[in-house]
Amino acid sequence: MIKKMGIVWNLRKLMAAQDMFQTTDLVSPLAERGVHLSREQVFRLVTQPPQRLSMDTLAALCDILSCTPNDLIQVEAVNAQVRKTADGTQPAALPQHRRTQIRRPGS
Repeated sequence: MIKKMGIVWNLRKLMAAQDMFQTTDLVSPLAERGVHLSREQVFRLVTQPPQRLSMDTLAALCDILSCTPNDLIQVEAVNAQVRKTADGTQPAALPQHRRTQIRRPGS
């Protein structure tokens, strides 16, 4: 079994601590630090964990929010472990069963 890792992206929480509640609040401070992102790119950066993040952007965010990379990103193990077959592929997911309850009117 392979343990799957995930991240918790705390950018929105750190922004709120600095009274920054709109994603556009980051556009100008980032540009002042040489990171030129569109409003749409900043929106995605704030609302979902990035798959890739440049060191320049990370450094600018840490400077703007007076934090460290560890404050922005928390690495954690996801509860589910991934099982692989001998050929390295993942087995098909098993169907999830649910117990059905029958309710009669008036009961």
